[in-house]
Amino acid sequence: MFGRLMPREGKYFDLFNAHAELIAQGGTALSNLIGALADQPDQAEPFAEEIDNLERRADAITHDTLSQLHTSFITPFDRDEIHQLISGMDDILDIIQDVAESMSLYDIRKVPAEAKVMAKVTEKCCASVRSVVNLLHSMDNAPAILKFCHEIDELESEADRGLRTAMSKLFREEPDVREVIKLKQIYEILESVTDRCKDVAGTVEAIVLENS
Repeated sequence: MFGRLMPREGKYFDLFNAHAELIAQGGTALSNLIGALADQPDQAEPFAEEIDNLERRADAITHDTLSQLHTSFITPFDRDEIHQLISGMDDILDIIQDVAESMSLYDIRKVPAEAKVMAKVTEKCCASVRSVVNLLHSMDNAPAILKFCHEIDELESEADRGLRTAMSKLFREEPDVREVIKLKQIYEILESVTDRCKDVAGTVEAIVLENS
């Protein structure tokens, strides 16, 4: 009658969902930052500031979740899985922030169109993380959860292909060695955002398979 609802104590799912929302917003802010650097570099700074703010808010949610984990008697699933899930989610925003900070550190004033394409894939991947986390409160959602996990895996593969394409063009066409070094680093960090999204999807998939 009530479906396979997960046990509830405290606000775990509220915290997961709030963090996942910040991840999706972070993916959009990163895409906007890189889009601005590709098309209108003078408009990029507000997006970098937004990413910093989102990362700080996400850190606070992670801290609250881990604090609750130490005091809760009942948890919706295994404590190690909760720790792994929220830590993995926090890693996504940490790396989004790393991309923004690296662009500032390397004084990136403009990026190629390939970076913009990769950022759009990253944005989609972050949105899919939000979708999968929002469904986690009930194991009746298992088929939809696993579908989103597969979607995240596909997007990570798409980001890998985008990285190879961007690197190939960079090495062929960029004559300035310093720009090659800087953009190569940016591309690699950007692609790693989707790697972390895939890690979170793997954690969620394990939770679902264990509890459904």
